[in-house]
Parts: sequence; structure tokens; C-alpha cells
Amino acid sequence: MAASYGNAGAIVPSSIIPVTVPGLIAKAPKMLLSPDSPLFLKWSYLPKLAPWLLRYLSQCRKNNVEKISAALAPLLADSVEQHLALSKGTQAEKYFRHSDYLFAFTRRSDFISDEFTWNIRKKHSVEWIEMTSDEIREYDPSLASSIGFAVRFPGHGFVTDPGAYISALKKNFRLEGGKIIKAEVKNFEISELGITKVCTDREALECDKAVICGGAWSAGLTEKLGIRIPLETERGYHIELVEPSTVPRAPTMIASGKCVISPMEDRLRCAGIVEFGGLRAKPSEAPFKLLLKHVVAAFPSLRWKETRKWMGHRPAPSDSVPFIGEVASVKGLYMAFGHHHVGMTAGPKTGRIISDLVSGRKPDFDLQPYRPERFS
Repeated sequence: MAASYGNAGAIVPSSIIPVTVPGLIAKAPKMLLSPDSPLFLKWSYLPKLAPWLLRYLSQCRKNNVEKISAALAPLLADSVEQHLALSKGTQAEKYFRHSDYLFAFTRRSDFISDEFTWNIRKKHSVEWIEMTSDEIREYDPSLASSIGFAVRFPGHGFVTDPGAYISALKKNFRLEGGKIIKAEVKNFEISELGITKVCTDREALECDKAVICGGAWSAGLTEKLGIRIPLETERGYHIELVEPSTVPRAPTMIASGKCVISPMEDRLRCAGIVEFGGLRAKPSEAPFKLLLKHVVAAFPSLRWKETRKWMGHRPAPSDSVPFIGEVASVKGLYMAFGHHHVGMTAGPKTGRIISDLVSGRKPDFDLQPYRPERFS
């Protein structure tokens, strides 16, 4: 459940813009040195990170951003409907809410300065409503007066408790006859016909179809097959404020902090931050402090009973596009990971695509941009 447990809970079909936008390379050094920047790095990890990082930053050209957005747009476009279909008739259904999604800016000029990415959204038929300071106050009086401009995306949604939502789906999977085995995958057995076994520390599982969907840990699994994937962990953080005195009307992205503040069951969650530091390092304290700073700035009158903290791992491909499809070199082996910041949003559709592939049905979806062997 890793990143699915700790995300902001927002289902955001408009989230088609990668982190690697033009200008990031010039801004990154200053961001790394500023305590108020949403970008963090554990410097001892830099030598291991460097090869992936160079590939990642090479995506900051305009044509690459347009290509990534073109891949993400069809995967996310119907994500609200996909979640509704997945959860219908299960206990997970009660955790889903239809809502807007708010992008909050200090001033309108901050929005205008990012005209390139907003034009990409418009190109992919993403619709929004621009809001003045007075309209923001009318829409959500709890938001600080320092938020002088906002963009409202209608037709989005959010999950009020991501952990409980995933647990309910797992429970339904078991009720439908599914079996969950917790074990460490040690290796795979492959024949000329394709995959035959998944070998774990508990037992060897015979199969003729297998899907690698281990999030940020997936690259370690593909390496056992001799397949090198440019995947890193992008460490994400959240804080939860229990029994808050106020919550936002809708999940709200604080544009300057690249974090999302979401109403949850009996608590407020603020999630975001980008930190590079690998899978093993302990959480840093500075990201938690920065998230709290953004929450207090956005909701000055907010009071709460208790603060909870969490850190998890986003699977980050060097081109910000997930790996979805059958592996060309191993018949019966599929990949479904690398969704970066949109795993919760794109999860149900990805699952449906993989289900079709494993069942021998041809998905009504162009998988070319997501092909697992694209870096071979």
C-alpha cells in the first residue's frame, strides 16, 4: 500500500504536467539550498542518484514535457469514472467523494508566468475556472487572504481515507476468491515458453502470467531478470492534523509549495515534497516542518488536537511515464508501475488494462508510450 496509503487522496485527471518543466535545471540549485523549497536531497545519496538524475533533468525541454503530458492525459482523463466503477458495490465506495480541485496562488501573475503548462492542459481539453480574491473568499472562507488567485477544476474527486479505501478493495478481492501472500520475491524462473515460477522466501509460485507492480521497489525485481529500468524513489511526505477546527472545501494545491491540503476522515492531510535519498534512509524532519508551515499559512485560524507524520516512496521513472504492458523479452511477464505523482489517480485504469492483457483481451488503449522496453 506504500505510496497509495500516504498520498493526498485527490483524484486529479488534470495532473498531466511532470515535475521536469522548462526552467527547473536553473532553479534546482537554489531550491536545494532554501529551507522553504519543496525540493530536498540527502547529499550522501547523490553519487548513486546521478545517472538517473541526468536522464531525469534531460526531460526539461518543452518538447519532452509535451510528449509526457500526451502520454499521461489519456491515462488520467476518465479516472473519476474508473474509481467509481472499481469501488461500486464494495466497502471502498463510501470513501469516494466528487469534488473540485483547487490550485491556489498568491497572485495571478504566478499563474500567468506558467503559461506554457496551462496551455498544455488546454490542448488536452482540461477545463478550469479562474477565481479572483473575492470569489475565493466566497467559495471557501477558511482560506487565507494571502491567496489572491485560484484555479478551480470541476469534475474531480478525492478519497477521504486512502488507507481504508485500499484495505476495503483488498477485502473485496479476497471475497471474490483472490489470495494475498506476503513474501519476498527472490527470483523468477523463465523457460523458452516464458515465465514459469515466481520464487519467494516462502515458496515457489508456479504461473504462466505474472505482473511486476512493486512501486518504487520494482526496479530491484526487474534487475533479477536482467532488465534495467531507470527508476528512482521520490520520497514523499505528509502530515495529518487530527480533529481540525476547519478543513478546505476541496483538495487544495498550494502552488508555491507544491503540496496538497485535503479533507480526510476526522483529520486534515497535507502531502507533497520531493526528496531524493533512496529507499533505506530515515525520514528527514525539515519536510514535515515545511508542510506544517504551508498549512498554517493557508488556514491561519486552524486549530487541531494531534499531529501525525508519514514518509513514503513514489516510483519515479526518468521520463515520468509509467511502465504498462507485456515485457517483450519474457512471454507472460507484465509491468505496471512507475506512476510517479499520479498512482492513486491512474491506478484503476492501469489495473483494467493489465487485467485485459493477462486475460488475452486487447485493451482499447494505445500502450505504445508506456511500453516496458522503451529504454532498452
